[in-house]
Parts: sequence; structure tokens; C-alpha cells
Amino acid sequence: MKTDEYSESLVVHFQRGRELRREALTAVALDLNERQLFDLELLLNRGFYPLTGFMTESVYESVLEHMALPDGTIWPIPICLDVDESRADSLTIGQRIALNDQEGFLLALLRVESIWRPDKIKEAERVYGTTDAQVHPGVGRLFNQTGACYLGGTLEGVSLPIHYDFLELRLTPSETVRRFTMNGWRRVLGFHTEQYLHCAHREMVIDAAKECQSAIFLQPVVGLDHPGDVDFYTHIRCYQVFTEKFPPNLIVLGLSPFATRLAGPREALLQAIMRRNFGCSHFMVSEDHADPGAGRRNGGRLFYERGAAQQLVADHAESTGVAMVPQRDYGFDKATKKYFPMAAGSENGVRSITSADLEKMICAGEEVPQWFAWPDMVAELKYSFPPRSRQGFTIFMTGLSGSGKSTIAKVLLVKFMEMRGRPVTLLDGDIVRKNLSSELTFSRDHRDLNVTRIGFVAGEITKNGGIALCAPIAPYDEPRRANRALISRYGGYIEVYVSTPLEVCEQRDRKGLYARARAGVVSGVTGVTDPYIAPSNPDITIDTSNITPLEAVQEIMLYLREQGYI
Repeated sequence: MKTDEYSESLVVHFQRGRELRREALTAVALDLNERQLFDLELLLNRGFYPLTGFMTESVYESVLEHMALPDGTIWPIPICLDVDESRADSLTIGQRIALNDQEGFLLALLRVESIWRPDKIKEAERVYGTTDAQVHPGVGRLFNQTGACYLGGTLEGVSLPIHYDFLELRLTPSETVRRFTMNGWRRVLGFHTEQYLHCAHREMVIDAAKECQSAIFLQPVVGLDHPGDVDFYTHIRCYQVFTEKFPPNLIVLGLSPFATRLAGPREALLQAIMRRNFGCSHFMVSEDHADPGAGRRNGGRLFYERGAAQQLVADHAESTGVAMVPQRDYGFDKATKKYFPMAAGSENGVRSITSADLEKMICAGEEVPQWFAWPDMVAELKYSFPPRSRQGFTIFMTGLSGSGKSTIAKVLLVKFMEMRGRPVTLLDGDIVRKNLSSELTFSRDHRDLNVTRIGFVAGEITKNGGIALCAPIAPYDEPRRANRALISRYGGYIEVYVSTPLEVCEQRDRKGLYARARAGVVSGVTGVTDPYIAPSNPDITIDTSNITPLEAVQEIMLYLREQGYI
């Protein structure tokens, strides 16, 4: 790829930047969220070439209907700027608006060329292949976007989004192309990953590079969990260790600021186009590329047909200019002490290796053999993922009012304080309502917000090696699942369903809550006027109508010991 083929970026000369900053002082301003900032950065640095801004309505419709821009250029996924309806109503075509980061720092000016309310049902069907948010998280994210309307128009950039971490790895397309040219590379294999990489991955990548006679550009995704996710920093440090295991002048490591959609084949094609813009001639695609069920997601059940992503990228290789290279799973043959593609060796001799296996071994405190992962990489992982006995964890108890949650939580608090192993915090439902969520009502939205607030606090406690004891009613499944997904990234998450029947809870009724609800004095009481959705798969189920609080705590303690937390 020629270095002059694409514009350096959409960021203007500093003299023009001064003019834009003056204009922005009186312009309407939008502070972008993380997802929007990721898209803006790839627009400004030309990772999304040939786009020169957020898509207008006509471009958006063309992408949905034809998977191409109006001029016929292949483009699989809409890149749009969503805003709420009131903001959209206040804007006019031709108006210039300032786009800021979350701290109000000016990044670009957008000339509004299109304002519309999209059909998100249609968008979900075209992009994801379903409109069911329960089976596809990308659909849920699309429907839950704050903005019901889209803005489209061209951009003039003042600055790329500011980063403070791994600056030497945050390469723009022009920088990677320049580096490849200086290295004398004409053929480059792009490798997009979100996994921990180990010895077998090295052999896999080297073999693929040999087959296509190319150098390697390892470009892991910087996802939306960053920067608060410890896992992110561990990933990058491990990628740095990984690249050190290659021969000199064979591999370059860079970070990709990409908001993952989990759109399967379409997302794989978008990533192939991005790798072309970063200077790659080839792109490695897995059978389950960008699938919401890949890896540990969704229990490993794939949503898209296996191999569909590889096929789509291969079908459009001529138009995108990027050749598809299939990613193959490698195993280790202990007899020959060599790595093989899984289909190339005997099943009896070849050991399958996964990134999930590596993480499990680290967290369980097991010894990792050197044929599996290098000692310096294992040391990095152990630093961020200590054995469960030294990890923080959250015990999240859910159940009706009067079921015994608070009593169990208080007994657990005493027991953990006696053990003195970790700091422990009690987040009882009533205490949280008084001190953290006093302004909230008992509407469904506010109940969910209260539970996710508890989850956020518990996540911070868990991240820092403490124990969080949570005891809200938490009547709905969605915020409970969101808390599990959030907190499990930092440590342990144990959901305890206190399943004490409603009639027993009403007999206890120390607060008189149920009596007032039955008398019609109060509304919004879970179990009487509001529903309680029981957890579908709790880690522990306890009915306090037939056991004492101490017996309930003993059951929880036995589970924690079995799982290695104590």
C-alpha cells in the first residue's frame, strides 16, 4: 500500500485548529460517550477510511440495504452519531456543533448534513440478523442507546482523543504504514484479538505468516471496559511479552480503539477494511470471529454459522484489497514436543489449548507448564489474577423483604471480620436506600438503577481485594445479570437466592410493609403489588423458613471453601 494513498488524518493544521477553537466557543457542544469517542477516533485518524464523518441518512440506508456506500464501496456496518430527541429537535441542517470528550475537551466540529430518527428494528435485523435483545447483546446495546435520533455530517478534527496509557502502541494508520515501509514490509498479516495469547498462538501466527510470506501486525482491541478494567492492562502487558518471543523485524504491536459490536461476519469485514487502512495486505479471521457466543460469552453457543465470517471476508477480498487468512486452533503434542494445527495431529497425542484454560489455571493457583505459556507471561497474569484465596469477591443476596437476607449478611460480616483475611463491607438494601439512593422511587427503572449502583460499589470493593456483602431485594433479572458480568471481571461473584416463601415473609413482617400493602396503604411492594422474578441459575439457594441464620451462613461458607475463596 502506498503511503500517499490515504489522507494523513481528518485533524486539521494547527492554524486552522485555532479558528475551530474560536468557533467552538459559541457553538452547540456534545460531550461524547466512550462508544462514540471510539468511532470518532477511527474517523479522525482514517481507520474508517473512506468515511469523512458520521454517516448521513442516505449513506446509512445504503449500508443497511446493500452493505455498501452509495458509490458502491463495500461497507458493512453503520457509523452514526446518536443523540436524544430533544437535542436533535434543537439542531438545523448546516449547523456546526462541537464534539467534546467526557471532560469537555474539544476534539472536532461536525457540520450537520442529516438529522433523522432511524428504524432500529430494521437496523438490528440487517446488521445483527435478529431483533431479539435476549439472544444478541449487540441488539440490546443498539436499543438501549441514549439517543433515539442520528446526526450525520463531515468532520474537521482539532485533536485525536487524549490517552495516557501505552502511548507508544497507539499507532495511527499513517504511522503504521510509515513503519511498515521503513521495515521494508510489503505484505503484512493483521491479527485482531481479545484473548490472552500463549505459546500455541505464537506458532499459529508464525505459520500463517510463512504461508502468506508476510510480516505480522498484532492489533488487539481496546474495548469499552477500559480504562477501569485491570484485565485491560494485563492483556496489553501480556501482548508485549508475546511480541518479544518473535524473531526481530517480524512483528509490530499496536492498539485498536474499536467499539466491538459483536456483529459476526459484518464486523469481521469491517475489521478487514480497518486493517487495510492500517497498512495490512492480509487479515486473520477465526471461524467464530466477533460472534456473541465466542470464547466465554453466552456459554460458548455461537449465534452465527461457524465459518460465516471467514467466508464473507474472503468473498470481498478483491474489493477490499485484503486477503482472508483462516485462523486455526493449535495444540501441543507431548510425544514430539511440537505444536500442530488440531486437524494435523492425532487426537490422542495433541492437547487442546485455550486462553480460558490459561486463566483458570492462574486463578486456581495451578502450575502452568512452560509448553503452555512462558514464565514471564505467567508472572504478569499472576500479578493481576491472584489465586481465589487472595481475590476479592461479592456475595449478592436477593429475595423478598423479610426473607432473611439482612440477617444472613450481618452474620457473614461478623464471620469475615473474625477471619481478618480481607476488608469486608456490608451493602444492605435499607442502608443503601438511605445513603446512596435516597432520591430514588420504587419504580422499575429506579429499582434497577438502585441495584446497578450497588453492583458498581461492590465491583470497586471486589477489584481492590475486599469482600462486598449485598442484600437488596433486587426483584428483576436484568440488573442482577449486569452486576454479575461487571463484578466477575474483578473477582468472585456468588449469587445467593434467599427463597423463603412469601407467606413466611408476611408472617415475620417486622416493618409492617406487607400489612400496609394488603390494606392498600402503600403500593410498589415486591411480592404483593410488584413482581419478584426469581434467579434462574443462582450459585446457592437458601430457604430460611427451615434453617437458622447460622446454618445458612455455614452453607455459604462451605461453598466458598469448595470454590477456593477461603
